Amino acid sequence: MKVILLEDIRGTGKKDQIVEVSDGYGRNYLLPRKLAREATNEALNAIEKSKAAQKHREDVKRAEAEALSRSLKGKVVQLTAKGGEGGKLYGSITAQEIAQALKEQHGLEVDKRKIELDEPVRTGGQTLFTLRLAAGVSTRMLLNVTVTAK
Repeated sequence: MKVILLEDIRGTGKKDQIVEVSDGYGRNYLLPRKLAREATNEALNAIEKSKAAQKHREDVKRAEAEALSRSLKGKVVQLTAKGGEGGKLYGSITAQEIAQALKEQHGLEVDKRKIELDEPVRTGGQTLFTLRLAAGVSTRMLLNVTVTAK
């Protein structure tokens, strides 16, 4: 019996996969528990349409992320932090602070987990950081930290 799995089933297959199972396993276990449905022509067409729609949504999201990446290239994020002599900061600049500055200065709302710092920012000056916008799409931006005395 051919069935289309509606959920991941250990030892059988992944969601939306078409698998051949024994008649008893399909009729007595998978179908009553709504873990699978029979692989009819209509069901196969519906699966293909949903996969095509999902791919289209991912392509649109990726294109938007690439356009945003191009527009952010070369932009600078300005931050001011308290520090001591020699440009050393009291503490460090966090990804949360960078995300807040991006929102205020460039109108871009970004999750702090999408900001990657090569190393913690503990001194004033300029530092590069990576902003991951989507799967496989990222951009390097410049962070300019100005140190103010106590």
